[in-house]
Amino acid sequence: MNTADIAFPHLGIYLGNVGKSISVFGFSVAFYGIIIACGMIGGILLARWQAKRTGQDPNVYSDFALWGIIFALIGARLYYVIFSWDIYKNDLLQIFNIRGGGLAIYGGVIAAVITAIVYCRIKKYNFLLFADTAIVGLIFGQMVGRWGNFTNREAFGQYTDSLFAMRLKTSQVNMSTVTDDMIANSVKNGQETYIQVHPTFLYESVWNLAVLICMLVYTKHKKTDGEIFLIYIIGYGLGRVWIEGLRTDQLQIGSTGIAVSQVLSGALVIAGIVAWVILRKRSKKVVV
Repeated sequence: MNTADIAFPHLGIYLGNVGKSISVFGFSVAFYGIIIACGMIGGILLARWQAKRTGQDPNVYSDFALWGIIFALIGARLYYVIFSWDIYKNDLLQIFNIRGGGLAIYGGVIAAVITAIVYCRIKKYNFLLFADTAIVGLIFGQMVGRWGNFTNREAFGQYTDSLFAMRLKTSQVNMSTVTDDMIANSVKNGQETYIQVHPTFLYESVWNLAVLICMLVYTKHKKTDGEIFLIYIIGYGLGRVWIEGLRTDQLQIGSTGIAVSQVLSGALVIAGIVAWVILRKRSKKVVV
């Protein structure tokens, strides 16, 4: 068997020497951070392009980006800490150790949306139009950012032998996310043991790409402001419901065994559909 760090054996892809960081002037810089930064920059550029495309001032979105990113990172960390409290309750200083890992996308999204609402109120912008424009940048950042999970060998799913199965060295993963089923189906090569899992980071990245394409295509056909934002709420929620169910590192509601992001996703899908119906009804009344 090939001794690659990360492999997709059924696709014939074997990747050797996949590092988790690089050294810059003696400092270790994680690929995870670099990838997220690239996603943020790309997201800002895409939001600016969307603004130009819809006749808006793109600088509005560049100005918002700094505040949006800062509060999104804070929200992502708080969400993770709240639902992983047992890890931090005896060492509160670790809450500030972001380098140790622990960001949750939904926390970032919630914080970014709240920040956008406040920003639009202060600047007297139409929030729904703003959200329709900024949201394409957000999902682009999520799509790219998921590849940070790839370099970190994290956020993977249960054991699978499907076409897209991903093979990882157990020495390079967090063993608390490795299940008995993975161990039972692991393979050895010399001194190294490999697990084979669902590459949920890949599933979500591809799903986000599909949602992004739908959003961009539908922009010219929308009936009222807010519909592109709701495509995100519904589309991303639908994908996250099933993808979250595959993962072994779920943030759960207390000791219930229920994945909080799965519940939140389902609730957002329902809320998004209801909101879309209400928006459409209101737009028809305005036209009449």
